[in-house]
Amino acid sequence: MTALAHDTLPGWDSLPARVPGTMRPELRLVPTGRAARGSRPTSPLRISRFGRLVLTGAVVVIASVLAITLFGAGSASAGIDHTVTVMSGQTLSGIADTEMPSLPIAEGVAQIQLANHLDTSQIHAGQQLAIPSIG
Repeated sequence: MTALAHDTLPGWDSLPARVPGTMRPELRLVPTGRAARGSRPTSPLRISRFGRLVLTGAVVVIASVLAITLFGAGSASAGIDHTVTVMSGQTLSGIADTEMPSLPIAEGVAQIQLANHLDTSQIHAGQQLAIPSIG
């Protein structure tokens, strides 16, 4: 548009004139981001009585499920068929061979150790050994 077109537009000449002696309000900078969050103190997290009850219940349920899973799985994995009293001169591999003939000796020894919670293959005379059922 040309300057003539601006002059002919309605409303350009009707703008209010500035009153002398009046001042514009001052501009203020408003903090944003971290500066805005840091200006007011943050309150700590508060949990109601019901919230504490729900949280405590959830922790107890999770701990119970975990305990049952960890400690209950080992005892239910092998059923006990019968027990044997160790005689003088017997070894764990000999007992595994005679009591569990369908398994290899090493696997039979391992099954007997698991069923009796033995750390080693050392056994002594008079000891009662639980023989797990096979398959």
